[in-house]
Amino acid sequence: MTEKLTKSEAEWRAQLTPEQFNVARKKGTERAFTGEYHDNKEKGTYHCICCNEPLFTSATKFDSGTGWPSFWEPIDPAKVGEIEDRSFFMRRTEVVCNKCDGHLGHVFPDGPEPTGLRYCLNSAALDFKKEE
Repeated sequence: MTEKLTKSEAEWRAQLTPEQFNVARKKGTERAFTGEYHDNKEKGTYHCICCNEPLFTSATKFDSGTGWPSFWEPIDPAKVGEIEDRSFFMRRTEVVCNKCDGHLGHVFPDGPEPTGLRYCLNSAALDFKKEE
């Protein structure tokens, strides 16, 4: 497994925009249909905004109609962690980057085959690298 990346809150604040910090470090959520990548159709790889770890590819991205970038599978399941989230009187599964613990979004069991999963992520937690 990759070595864990840790930084102080001040270091994260200096590296990230206020929106990126709120989403990735404070478990915020951007409003639906406002994120940079919710409608992105280009081929490439989505990396963690905090540590640049490649997490998802355009090959597994699909239009879920939810207003957030959605994927049915990560590049490597070991790169993303899942944490039970009981905030807002709901029971959900939070998705984090395993390298830096950055909050990415949530995963739901209502996605397409072959996995049946929908990784519903925040654009602010991602950096897209276009395929050359």
